Amino acid sequence: MIVRGKCWKLGDNISTDHIISGKYKFEAINDMNKMAVHVLEDVIPGFYKLVSKGDIIVGGRNFGKGSSREQAPRLLKLVGVGAIVAKSFAHIFYRNAINIGLPVIVAKIIPDVSETGDVVEVDISNGIVRNITKGVEERFTPFPKEILDILEVGGVVEYIKRYGGLPWSRGTR
Repeated sequence: MIVRGKCWKLGDNISTDHIISGKYKFEAINDMNKMAVHVLEDVIPGFYKLVSKGDIIVGGRNFGKGSSREQAPRLLKLVGVGAIVAKSFAHIFYRNAINIGLPVIVAKIIPDVSETGDVVEVDISNGIVRNITKGVEERFTPFPKEILDILEVGGVVEYIKRYGGLPWSRGTR
């Protein structure tokens, strides 16, 4: 599984409120497309119009901090973000992203060398992230097979629809 796209460089402590302000959380709760126009609007005005399918957000430390708002990773995926690379993630955001099939990669070097507009590639299966523009490569611990399977089908819900249970429950039925 490889994701390749334009880098959107963000800094440290990007919160779920930066991703989607709490003032919108009930405005369009039944229609995520109505919320999508507000994604990252206080950080990158017009982001939903500028981002392309497969683009990669590169953040600093503590990406996704704040509330446990599941809409944050869902909306990033909805507008086309193919993966997020950051120095660290808030635990709940990280779990929510995996649950909805959005790859989240912890890397220490790529966030320091990347700039908005660079081309970044993430080889999720083999644990490699590359800044193609700068010619820099970094390895990360690959996900276990069960998590790769969840990411490849688009998240936990899609996995359960397809296989009738979670990958780690196969041997218990």
